[in-house]
Amino acid sequence: MTLDESVALSLISDIPRLGLTERLHADDPTLRELASPLLDRARETRARAARSGISVLAWDDPVFPAALHATSDMPVVLWYRGSLDALDAPAVAVVGSRAASAVALETAERLGEDLAAFGVTVVSGLARGVDSAAHRGALRTGRTIAVLGSGLDRVYPNEHRGLAREIQEGGSLVVIEFAPGTPPLQFHFPLRNRIISGLSRAVVVIEASENSGSLITAACALEQGRDVMAVPGNVLSGRNRGGHALLRDGAKIVESADDIVEELGLAPAAPSSSEKASTGLGSRSSPDPLLKVMDAGQAYDLDGLASISGVDGVRLLPRLFDLELRGFVRRVAGGRFMRPI
Repeated sequence: MTLDESVALSLISDIPRLGLTERLHADDPTLRELASPLLDRARETRARAARSGISVLAWDDPVFPAALHATSDMPVVLWYRGSLDALDAPAVAVVGSRAASAVALETAERLGEDLAAFGVTVVSGLARGVDSAAHRGALRTGRTIAVLGSGLDRVYPNEHRGLAREIQEGGSLVVIEFAPGTPPLQFHFPLRNRIISGLSRAVVVIEASENSGSLITAACALEQGRDVMAVPGNVLSGRNRGGHALLRDGAKIVESADDIVEELGLAPAAPSSSEKASTGLGSRSSPDPLLKVMDAGQAYDLDGLASISGVDGVRLLPRLFDLELRGFVRRVAGGRFMRPI
């Protein structure tokens, strides 16, 4: 599929999303037929975006986030400003109340700062309250990704235009599946939430009421096989009833960034003296057994790897991310992974 065909598909607001990822991977001819009448508009949209400093990444580009290929309804394109390097590290989403308490804002900012210092990319939605606090914290020590619910030239809320500019100019990334000029319509934000969770290894909820949009993000995370975590809060105020419901349902309790990186295995324990003697300090740890079933030079999609390895998709993707970070595999076109020759 060409870039313009992908952009054309993204311009169809009512495109069926159920099973869209599978249809894209299968090169469904119906999708090309849907795109065909919109190719001229797609080219014009790309040209107009480029003049505004906005780039676009298609679903089959090798740089497109592999994590989104593991979702059933990945976006066909991502419009972006900033550095795609922010996609290289493992990511954790931090979301929560827009009308957040002072304690929640401080917690979000601290978690964002500490996670980024661990080398984790912090993902959130640039909303008021917890989201923006997490972004600001992450910018101090590392990278963050803001996922919008409107076109990149129509940042919402308006008062966060400066924060969006800080993110895209500071080595981080602002992304959205909607073309430039798209207004911040209400139904865009639940769609945005699936991308926030889809990009992330886990979703951390800070102060969410019973009707909070953050719970939609948590639900998306569970559907996508991501971990859900929550920060406990004041039981008297009622501000965090949604978060406490997540904890009752088995979400991991988070009190610090250490809890998150430990749960996800992002901060390896110090090697024992015997390990130091056998491997040497600073060396890469032993390869994952998953590599034994991967022939060098052959590209594998997630379904194929799950079939030959016996590892289900929920556990497979984090292991592939870890192998990628350690240099044992690399991502190629179509969200596939390859063991270098």
